[in-house]
Amino acid sequence: MANLLMYFASLTPATVSNTNNNIPQMTKTALTAIPSKATTTAAATTSNNHKWQIAQDLTLISTPSKHRHYIAKDYTTFSDEFYTSQAQKMGDMMCTLLKVGEDPLEGLMLVDAVQRIGIDYHFQNEIDAILEREYVNFTNSSSRERNYQDLFHVSLSFRLLRQQGYYVPADVFDNFTGKEGKIKQKYGKDTRALMGLYEASQLSIEGEDALEEAGNFSSQLLNAMMRTSLNCNDARVVNNTLKHPYHKSLAKFTAKNFIRDYNGASANKKALQELAKMDFDMSQSVHINELVEISRWWKDLGLAKELKLARDQPLKWYTWPMAALSDPRLSKQRIELTKPISLIYIIDDIFDLYGTLDELALFAQAVNRWDFAATEQLPDYMKICFKALYDTTNEIGYNVCKEYGWNPVDSLQKAWASLFDAFLVEAKWFASGCVPKADEYLKNGIVSSGIHVVLVHLFFLLGEGTNKESANIVNANTDIISSVALILRLWDDLGSAKDENQDGHDGSYITCYMEEHQGSSVDVARQEVIKKIMEAWRRLNKECLLPNPFSRTFTKASLNLARMVPLMYSYDENQDLPDLEEHIKSMLAL
Repeated sequence: MANLLMYFASLTPATVSNTNNNIPQMTKTALTAIPSKATTTAAATTSNNHKWQIAQDLTLISTPSKHRHYIAKDYTTFSDEFYTSQAQKMGDMMCTLLKVGEDPLEGLMLVDAVQRIGIDYHFQNEIDAILEREYVNFTNSSSRERNYQDLFHVSLSFRLLRQQGYYVPADVFDNFTGKEGKIKQKYGKDTRALMGLYEASQLSIEGEDALEEAGNFSSQLLNAMMRTSLNCNDARVVNNTLKHPYHKSLAKFTAKNFIRDYNGASANKKALQELAKMDFDMSQSVHINELVEISRWWKDLGLAKELKLARDQPLKWYTWPMAALSDPRLSKQRIELTKPISLIYIIDDIFDLYGTLDELALFAQAVNRWDFAATEQLPDYMKICFKALYDTTNEIGYNVCKEYGWNPVDSLQKAWASLFDAFLVEAKWFASGCVPKADEYLKNGIVSSGIHVVLVHLFFLLGEGTNKESANIVNANTDIISSVALILRLWDDLGSAKDENQDGHDGSYITCYMEEHQGSSVDVARQEVIKKIMEAWRRLNKECLLPNPFSRTFTKASLNLARMVPLMYSYDENQDLPDLEEHIKSMLAL
């Protein structure tokens, strides 16, 4: 692994910081405080304490070597015995899933375990069969009255079925709750049932206030039990559940804790541990080889050399596709998706740190026209960036066409044009000193988050738009995209507001809200942000229910992007991202 670090160090030039707030953000443009471009540039040049640096994010673990020409080894080599053993263990687990499927609760618990450790893609047919059978039983009122009298069983069934896309009404919990969503007294000390109900409440949709209240009340009871009656191990399990509910967490991020605390049959636990370890080793090998390819692409692109003030963080950018597309078989899609994500960050820095307003307007115009002739009046660095964007987009379109028979370049270009237009709106606010209305800021911020660009690319990389009619699906059904984008934008604003201590030098929803609601405190504004994040999750949950026009892979990737957001924007008091760092170290065994 040390050799791998040496190799990455040779591929990535030194990073220079973004100066808005010393925090890397996906798409952030200040809306107040109008320093001159020279002042901004000088500040950027002298600030070298960027808290996430790629040339140095690897040095968090190991000091880069002076050996600059290391060739990475082939990390994909596994023995025949490894593959034979894996096939045998997978076959055994398939048989176990088929067998336990005859016992509804035991089958659901094993499905939950397989999903929580991130190996469910191996057993999707078996899981589909178990959950389809469960849906038939669970939605039959007489069967439910007869077989579903246990709160944990009902909570687990509800959650797994909704995760699968089945709509199950929230009134299945009416037998277990009283007025105002409070749990009936006989369930008030059942730790497992309360955790199950809390987990189930994370999949609520708009209009299910009673389920929300039940989830909140179960959280209160669990917190009280941690303080008064639980032993250390049980308290740790409860705390992990409250901090990282499955539906809003990345399975790979929480898998280690789950396996440690798994209370199922000992034989199943051993089999799950062995399969998880094998899957982790293979996934790690795939991710390392992808990083090598991405780092080569990024170095060859040359933007890091040309834009010294811009971020230089291919590892961090790659963590988005690594999280979104957890199936190791989607290697090509992860590599290709990292490219537009990288460009979003770089273009955001150009709008924040480099261009004058006139230059940025011309830059946006060139992207809208998608024409090199429109770049004649641009400075050289913008011409170079436009060429990188143009070539990368056309290359992705060509590769998609070669694979699936449809070139989506027109859709990709329109997505980029929308992003540039949104960046330009923010730049104009910044230049004029205007603080927009909170709703106006959010409407534009959903676009400037970059999520639309990312998911449009992903849609076509997965082969979901193979003709003009199907290509329009991703533009006609934007609620799933806007929900993820809103979660990102608001989490971003929460993080930057906390880091900036509301000194008025960083634009965010909180700034706009407080300007619009004179006399409101920061805490009130932050609570409004948290409320809107919860509302966005409820909309996203609804959009993921069947029927919807997207594949399971696209829907899961959208959810995973939303799950990744807290890792990207949860800064500690030192402006570090400890959860993100932990996730990367865990995934790559650094």
